[in-house]
Amino acid sequence: MKISFHPKLLDTLPGYDKAQFGRDVSAGLTVGVLALPLAMAFAIASGMTPTAGIWTAIVAGFLISALGGSRVQIGGPTGAFIPIIYGIVVEYGVQNLLVATMLAGAMLVAMGAFRLGSLIRFIPKTVVVGFTNGIAVVIFLAQIKDFLGLKIDHLPGEFFGKMKALITHLDTVDIPTVSLSVASIIVLLSWNGLARRFKPLARLPGPLGVLVLATVANALFQFPVETIGSRFNGIPQQLPGFALPALSLETLGKLISPALTIALLGAIESLLSARVADATIEDRHDPNQELIAQGIANLAAPLFGGFAATGAIARTATNVRTGGRSPIAGMVHALVLLAVVLVLAPFATDIPLATLSAIVVVVAVNMGEWHEFRGLRRFSLTYRTTLLTTFFTTVLFDLTLAVELGMVLAALFFIYRMSNLTRIERLPLAELSMLPGFLYPDGSPRVVAYSIYGTLFFGAINKLETLLDPKQRHPEVVILELNHLVSLDTTGLEGLESLSKNLHKRGCALLLCNLNPQPESLITRSGFVDEIGPNNICGDIYSALARSRDLLPRFIDEDNL
Repeated sequence: MKISFHPKLLDTLPGYDKAQFGRDVSAGLTVGVLALPLAMAFAIASGMTPTAGIWTAIVAGFLISALGGSRVQIGGPTGAFIPIIYGIVVEYGVQNLLVATMLAGAMLVAMGAFRLGSLIRFIPKTVVVGFTNGIAVVIFLAQIKDFLGLKIDHLPGEFFGKMKALITHLDTVDIPTVSLSVASIIVLLSWNGLARRFKPLARLPGPLGVLVLATVANALFQFPVETIGSRFNGIPQQLPGFALPALSLETLGKLISPALTIALLGAIESLLSARVADATIEDRHDPNQELIAQGIANLAAPLFGGFAATGAIARTATNVRTGGRSPIAGMVHALVLLAVVLVLAPFATDIPLATLSAIVVVVAVNMGEWHEFRGLRRFSLTYRTTLLTTFFTTVLFDLTLAVELGMVLAALFFIYRMSNLTRIERLPLAELSMLPGFLYPDGSPRVVAYSIYGTLFFGAINKLETLLDPKQRHPEVVILELNHLVSLDTTGLEGLESLSKNLHKRGCALLLCNLNPQPESLITRSGFVDEIGPNNICGDIYSALARSRDLLPRFIDEDNL
């Protein structure tokens, strides 16, 4: 198999001019400024250091843009990863998180190499909405500790333990922290209105503006709240060391499932982001190239202390709105973050964690598709069951289990719906009563014909069993008219073979007519044609009746023996 590797960057370079370069640089600067507070906030919420979040955005963000299959994709840490990363850190530790991230990177590269990018779109909307809203709730719950300033040394990753710890420590609410958190949310939600009144603010993204205001206020007045300096000793003003994460063979097998979750969620979110961007810029991304780039980024980020990254929908949308039209913008965004670390790192000491928590809370609320819940009553029971099962399983247990349950439910309901669409109807064939030898003396037909509609597959095979009623006198020729049979699987073929054998035991014949290409191909390749005889495969119902006329004399002679 030939592996295709063709980054979108190569397609944008021919004809690239100074004007577009200027727009890409401007967009990259804007997105880089926006990415700074989000990278730190997502990292802290995930149980990592803010430095890890920034270097994830720098390394992974640069590689995703440079090697990806989208013109405008912006990569980095995202809110959707928070519960997954936090759970892995709590259960396995930071070093094993880095190993799991690299395993996920290898999986993503393999998915892209084997051209599985388009298969990600087969995940039903009910499952995507269910786990997206579930993740939003999990993120919100995880921020309660820092938002309220609760004195909890270790917040469990699992839902019931987390809720118990939060409820038990509610009496430790810190008033200054809550005040700053609420003030940060108010300013953040009001930012667009403030920007319209004060034009200089329009160039500053809301999250960064709130972060700057809170940091300056904290530096001036020294609020009694926890900061990046007090918890993490600030952000190092230097390049990170290059190192392989420590690998323990004992835990490697246990990391396969978390790694698969990271890979699956990363693939879904990145391709969703790229598809949304395509509609805006009237382009088409390469999903397999995008997965390869995501994989390489997740292989590289842990080498610099980073963790899982994927395409970020909000930052990608910002890139498009501000004029970014090539991967250069995403690469500039990563370089802007690098410059910030090397120049402005000392100022991060006074950043309040309450403000970062407020930013994540707003992100969590905005990422949820809550309108889907309001409209649930308009949809079927199967739709509601799949969505709500995925949602509650994500919140209460685990995203991997939620996706597995959601996919199983969606598949079972799809099979049920398809089986209901498959039907077998008796054809009247009134002309048989006018043909000599086609009726028994009591007037019952010696030849019957049925038309099969839909798909004859493992979920609908039971419908063939109703064709032969042991309580009634059986026909001597059964014709199956298959003009409306659009698909046949191996289980359906086995059902036809079983029907043919049962008829043969009774001294009867099975005729097939009007076969569509797919059923005909399977019937021919399997050898079933030879089993029932090529003469018993007919072009239409009239030739099948003519074939029945040839068969009936033999049966009549046997009846007279």
